[in-house]
Amino acid sequence: MASMFMKLSCVVVMMVVLLALSASEVEAITCGQVVSAVAPCLGYLRNGGAPSPSCCNGVKGLRNNARTTGDRKTVCNCLKSASSSYRGVSGSYAASLPGKCGVNLPYKISPSTDCNRIN
Repeated sequence: MASMFMKLSCVVVMMVVLLALSASEVEAITCGQVVSAVAPCLGYLRNGGAPSPSCCNGVKGLRNNARTTGDRKTVCNCLKSASSSYRGVSGSYAASLPGKCGVNLPYKISPSTDCNRIN
């Protein structure tokens, strides 16, 4: 009886560990999600003024969802790439966007940013 109880306990412990490991895996942020989040910002990025509430919500969502170093590097690289690939986007407006939305990013949105240095 004790042997059976030990075997059952081991199985339960293994299942709990496997569930904990699978629950901690979070889907990584993709460039598609980054571009979708900042798409409402395109008017501001081209013309300045005040970013729209939907733009700032997207920027805040990116910051809140970038929980790991890998996610932060992905967001940085995607923003960096997008800022230089859309016509008419002002580098100074891109750099000022987080501040205009009240978001503190640990890097500047700029083609010269080294995203590999982000923690």
